[in-house]
Order: sequence, then C-alpha cells, then structure tokens
Amino acid sequence: MLNEDLQTSAKAGNHDRRDAQTAGNRMLGRVIFCSGSKARISVTTDSANPSFAQLWSVGRLISIDLGETRVAALTYAMNVDGPLWSEREPNTLLIDVELLGEIYSTPEGIEQFTSGITRYPYLGAIAHRIRSSDLVRIYENSARGSCIIGQLSQDQSVDAIVNIPEMLSKHFAVVGSTGVGKTTAVTLLLNKAIEKDPKLRVLVLDPHNEFAAAFPNTSVVIDTDTLDLPFWLMKLEEFTEVLFRGQEPPADELDVLRDLIPEAKRAFRGTDASTMRRASEKTALTADTPVPYRIADLLALIDERIGRLEGRGEKPVLRTLKLRIMAAINDPRYHFMFSNSTISDTIMETVAHIFRVPGDGKPISVFQLAGIPSEVVNSVASVLCRMAFELALWGQGSIHTLVVCEEAHRYVPANPGLGFFPTRQAIARIAKEGRKYGVSLGIITQRPGELDQTILSQCSTVFAMRLSNDNDQEIIRSAISNSSTSTISFLSSLGNGEAIAFGEAINVPMRMRFNRLPPHMLPKANGIISHHHEDVPDNVDLRSIVKRMRAISGPDISGFRQSYEATVAKDVGEIEMGGWTYDSSETNGGDCEPYRPDMLPRINKATAPKPEPEPPVSPAPDTTRPFFTNETRSSIRETLLKKPLGSLYKKD
Repeated sequence: MLNEDLQTSAKAGNHDRRDAQTAGNRMLGRVIFCSGSKARISVTTDSANPSFAQLWSVGRLISIDLGETRVAALTYAMNVDGPLWSEREPNTLLIDVELLGEIYSTPEGIEQFTSGITRYPYLGAIAHRIRSSDLVRIYENSARGSCIIGQLSQDQSVDAIVNIPEMLSKHFAVVGSTGVGKTTAVTLLLNKAIEKDPKLRVLVLDPHNEFAAAFPNTSVVIDTDTLDLPFWLMKLEEFTEVLFRGQEPPADELDVLRDLIPEAKRAFRGTDASTMRRASEKTALTADTPVPYRIADLLALIDERIGRLEGRGEKPVLRTLKLRIMAAINDPRYHFMFSNSTISDTIMETVAHIFRVPGDGKPISVFQLAGIPSEVVNSVASVLCRMAFELALWGQGSIHTLVVCEEAHRYVPANPGLGFFPTRQAIARIAKEGRKYGVSLGIITQRPGELDQTILSQCSTVFAMRLSNDNDQEIIRSAISNSSTSTISFLSSLGNGEAIAFGEAINVPMRMRFNRLPPHMLPKANGIISHHHEDVPDNVDLRSIVKRMRAISGPDISGFRQSYEATVAKDVGEIEMGGWTYDSSETNGGDCEPYRPDMLPRINKATAPKPEPEPPVSPAPDTTRPFFTNETRSSIRETLLKKPLGSLYKKD
C-alpha cells in the first residue's frame, strides 16, 4: 500500500496517454552508438516544424523503446552534425545520453523501474520523450517513512520523494553557495523528519541565529542568556581551549591542571579529608570525568602548591595559570560557564534542557552560537556533539538524536592542522558509529571542498544546490555514483531552491525543486529583518551597541567569592592563639612550609609576615586583627586590574 503522503505522486502521468498526435511528437530519433553506460542518438529536425527540436534539452530524461522494456536515459550533451545550423534544410542533431536504468513489466502486469540494465539499446532503437507515468515509476518511493519534499524540475506534476529513515540513519548533507536556499531546505527536511519519527530529538548548531524563526512552535531557543553549560562538563582539552583562548597550552600548565582538577573534584565530593579513602576512588576521577568541582578549590590547590618550598621553578607557571583562570571567570562573556548555578551537580537538568528529554511538544533545540565568544565556540560544539553521542549510546536506542551542523567546514575542516581536534573527533565519531546507536548527523556547508572528506563520505544522502567553485563541484562529482556523474554538470546552473539529490534515501539521482515554505516558517537572522526598515545609520543608538559589545553587565560572582573564602578557611586549618597548627602528614613529613594567609590572592602581601627560607617554627599571626578586613578584602577584578597585562601570559 502506498504511503498516504504519496498518493498525489501515484496519480501523476495518468493524462499522458498515447494517441496518434502524441506518438508523433514523442518520437525523437534513433540510437547510433551505445556503450556500457552511454549512448548517442541521431535526430533529424523538420524545417517545416521548428518546434520539433524544442522537445529536447539538456538535463531531461528520455526513453529508449526496446519492446518489452524501456531504457531511461539522461541528456547531458547535444550538438549539430555539421558546421552550421540550417534554417531551410533539415538538421541532424547528435545527442549524448547517460543510461540510468530500465522499466519493465512484472508477470502480474505491474511496471517497475530498476537501476540495472539487463538489455542494452540496439542500433536503430527508437528514442522518444519520456512519459510522465514512467517518471513516476523511476522516482517513486513507497517505503515506510517516505515523504514529498518537492517536485521534479523536468515535470512539475511528478513529486520528489525522499525516505526519511534512510536519510537519518546514514546521515545527510546539504551543500550550496550562499543565498541558494540551504537553510530553507534544511527547515523543510527537519519538519518532515519530526513528523515521521516522534522519538527524534534535533539539536541545531546555529552560528547565524537563523533557525529560531523557522520553528516557532516546535523548538526551544538556547542562547547566552538562557544557557547554563557548566565548565566541569568539559574535558581537559575543551577546558584549556577556553582558558588559553584557542592557543596551544604550555605543557607545564597543562600538567598542573591534569593533576589538580581531580583533587578539586574529590574535594567537592567531600572525600578529600577522609582517612578511609579507597585506592580505587583515587583513580576513579580524572580531569575528563564530568563531575562538579569548584574553581575556588582549584585556585586554593594552586595557592597551596605555590606556597611549598620545593619546586621553586614552577611557581611562575602556577601564578600565570592562576591569572588565566581568574581572567576567565571574570570575563562576562563566559557567564554561561562560570555562573553561580553551575557549581552544583546540574548535569541532568542541562541534558534534559538541551536534548529535549522529555520534549514537551518541542523536539528541536536551536543552539545559537552567534553570541558565544569565537574562542569558545569549538569547545561548546565539542561538548554538545560528545554528549549527543553518549546520550544515544547509554540510552540504548530509546532516544533518536539528530545533530545538525550549520557551516560544518568550521568544525571539521579539510586541513587536519586547522580546527579543534576534540570537535573533529566528536563529529567524526557520530559520522562513523552513530548509526549503530541512533544518533544521526546533518551537514550544511557552502564549501564542501574545505570540509573533511571523511565526514562528507559518511553522508549517504546529499542535496547539492548551486555550486560555482570547480573544486567544490569536483568533490560532489566524486561522491556520486559513476552511472550518474553527468548530473553534476548542471550544478553551476541550478536555480534558487533547486537541488540535485542523490544517495541512499533516493532511488535515482534527480534534479528537483524544494517545496516553498509559508512566510512564518522561513528562517531569518534575529534582529536583522525586523529592524531593517526602522534603524538607519543616522538615528541608530551607538551607545547601546557599544554597551552590548563590552558586555558591561557582568556575571554575579558573589557565590564564587563565598565559596572561595570558605575553601580558604578550610585549607588554612584551625587557628589557635599561640600559632599555626597543621597536619605534618599532609605535607610529606614536614618538607613543605604550612599554608598561611599571606599565600592567598586577596591578602595584602605588604602587611602579611614574609616566610623565612627554612623557618624552624612558623611565625605566629597577628591575632589583634581579623584576616579579611575591609582594607585587605579586594575583589578579584581589582586584583586583576593591578596586574600588568603581560603577566597574563607566559613569557618566552
């Protein structure tokens, strides 16, 4: 039984019946040459009827009649058998076609199409205009999950059909130059996908903030104002990408983070002071384990290592690393990572919100990346793609996830030396292994030549829209089957909204035009279309623009200060009137000096007692005044402002 969505396709071509007049108009010529995949047809035009030659054009399908079967072929070149075109005498046309398959009748009398050819055209076989009913047989797809996404460019009465389950399970790609309608085509495909698969959850990585307007009723929009992506969800490589602003992290600073982050995680879990800690627990937490920890604990551990007598050579490294961390947490652009709400274990809430579990009628999550700092975009994309794969892996097929990467050449460039390796690794894992666990990948790019070809080769269904670059065309030509390579020759002349579709979800490569979407579902950039007619350079408020650029409204870090002060008091230890007390077993038998307040970042070093090189007894503190007075309690921001800018980076 045909899919209900395809009933209109089954009716197409009923009007295309043979009669005396139609038969004459459909006759084009005879086969004069044939090879394994191509043929040449000779056509003689009638000088008395010049419209006869107009029945033919490049890019159209024709039919070669063999009696019991008919061979379908695609026209890709044509010329005149002679130096000039004659207006008075008949002209002979030489037409080159590519053989696609054959239409045959089953014993039950049902006509079917197959891409294989069992009987090739003989010399002299009649070639004529193809019937609309034959076009339906060629492009029909009655499998479960098939839907109509447009019409054939050759015949608007024939529907373009794609099988959604095949498209999702084996990934898909939409490629084309800027302005040809890629985003609109993806919007149409996603709407069809969520209609066919209620279990599907879609995550759109939107670098231009365009898709929010395309799904007004079926999506949630996540931006920097509504995003809480805790820093502790990141792997070490992703976290260092944030701290070092996309630069290569120094090996010594990376080693410090690899050692101290697990300790900060154990401190958050309350196991740091336990004497009954098991040996297996020490190795259970690594720098990549998605377990919460406090930045205050990490800074306190760095301070403790700075205060030790041994390892004097690494103290500049530790101080530089500490300034990097403090600069990151004070940057208002990173509020979504270091806000007060990210200190608790919110992994379930974060995953539920981003991946729509449960969906509450909105299975699409549009993740707007335009407001995120450029040096953090790669880390955020890596976290999201990695979490999407792990969610599908441990969900055991209960959740179908589709990750759509707009401008995918940014994340997985063809040059291995460019891009961010964890992001490339996360997307490649979805492309290679996602089919087994129910996670799919959708690639959108305007430069397929700059995209990693390993990723593109994993996309079994491709919608190629207009491409002008020769290198990009060559990439698509290498992806299509050899029997249909002539189809790619039309890439540079496709219209807006038109595409050449081929792959597993489509029976035969076809030139088609996507259905038009209603105006309220068209994607558009936020704040550009709606204000285009209101604001002009003469009356724009430049002050508000500069304010948004500077992000003056910074994050609330009062919770961080409180947690840091609590950690400081805990690390200093119990204070007695006669002096400092500390456990010598925690300092390797007394080789390290005790942890004193003058080692902390907000203590005035001028008034604090200076340590002796090898003090026999730790000096007693001044008990007449509290440790944190109004004079010594300076904010983290003020501390950073007093430091020279060059001290934030390691000097060669």
